Amino acid sequence: MAQKNTEQLPREVLRHLEELGQRVRTARVRRRMSTEDLAQACGIGRRTLYRIESGEPGIALGTFMSVLWKLGLLDSIAGIANPDTDDHGKILEAASRPQRVRAHVPDNDF
Repeated sequence: MAQKNTEQLPREVLRHLEELGQRVRTARVRRRMSTEDLAQACGIGRRTLYRIESGEPGIALGTFMSVLWKLGLLDSIAGIANPDTDDHGKILEAASRPQRVRAHVPDNDF
């Protein structure tokens, strides 16, 4: 499987990955969990956990979410890509709605 080169990712994406990794590390340390304990509990290697905490791209989303689950933070991602908070998408949807709606007349096929 080919991984996307880091140089191809926007700087903003890389910055957010690093911030997210730091948040995972902070949560682990606050829970007094070693990297070995958390990695083992998630069924991943310590190197993978290190890559998550370092904000490296290329980590499988399922792996990342299992770490959040084990830390008790899985519910904190509920707002990610939530269509109810997508103001731009709502504007585009409203702009494409028809101005008039015809009344539906049922067929009289008796």
